[in-house]
Amino acid sequence: MRTSEGKPRVKGYKAKAKESSGTADHDGSYKNLFSHPEMVEDLLKGFVREEWVREVDFSTLEKVSGNFVSDDLRDREDDIIWRVRLRETWLYVYLLLEFQSSIDPFMAVRILVYVGLLYQDLIKSKQVTSGQRLPPVLPVVLYNGGPRWHAAQRIEELIEEAPLELEAYRPRIKYLLLDEGAYAESELESLKNLAAALFRLENSRRPQDMQRVVECLLEWLGAEKQSSLRRAFTVWMKRVLLPGRIPGRDLPEVQDLQEVRNMLAERVKNWTEEWKQEGRQEGRQEGQQEGRQQGISHLLRRLIEKRFGVLPREIIDLITEADPAELERWGENLLDARSLEEVFRI
Repeated sequence: MRTSEGKPRVKGYKAKAKESSGTADHDGSYKNLFSHPEMVEDLLKGFVREEWVREVDFSTLEKVSGNFVSDDLRDREDDIIWRVRLRETWLYVYLLLEFQSSIDPFMAVRILVYVGLLYQDLIKSKQVTSGQRLPPVLPVVLYNGGPRWHAAQRIEELIEEAPLELEAYRPRIKYLLLDEGAYAESELESLKNLAAALFRLENSRRPQDMQRVVECLLEWLGAEKQSSLRRAFTVWMKRVLLPGRIPGRDLPEVQDLQEVRNMLAERVKNWTEEWKQEGRQEGRQEGQQEGRQQGISHLLRRLIEKRFGVLPREIIDLITEADPAELERWGENLLDARSLEEVFRI
């Protein structure tokens, strides 16, 4: 089936159902971001470190509609598929957004199925006819989970080895994994790249870090023609990133990245002051505790000296550096100790 633009509508399997509205918001806002050609271009330029990327004509990027359905016909949301000219042919970029808390060990099998379904649809829709070759497909798995990705990226790794004659029949396919959390901040910061900015925001933990990235985005997305992408970043930050980073706090409504930047700047001031107050309170509590401990150690030293005379330097140091539990134990020992050694017995 074709769309109104004459592009293929793909049917096939889909990823796992969403478990919560928060996950749906995250997935939806991510898909909104990667529905902009600038994001896809920067993703390929910044994170596919291969020579063929230089031969891609990014001005030809166009989004292909996809609607994958599982065998039991349960509908699933669209996956993101783009196509772009590579030399004299189309390159299809299959972008799978993987936001599961657990890692799918059989992701390579899913990719094999998805690519096969894409090819099947291209044939059915007569995008590829008899005598033509199928176009190349770049499968990309974009993952932002907590544990680092460790599943096999090649399907060959999931298939038992067979006699040499059978080796030729073993399928071969690999997907490109982009594990956002595996990139160092210094590596991402060195890239003037929209996808890298998104990864930096995902990895950020302090308002100062988010603020720096937002200031970059304001500079890069200042043109009027980029207002839609600027809005997509704003929506994602408002619905997903900020509630996740600032749980339990009332956040002001923000409609633009400039308002996000201003809000973060104010939060930096407030949180810095809160941190100082908490630090002062902790300092007072620690000081009080330290004062009590010093008083106990001083009293214990006086009582021991009253029983056994002037103490050697190593015993004085031992009492001074002891923790409260040790001081209590030595004080109990002192009640019936007949020698200095018995006071400090274990």
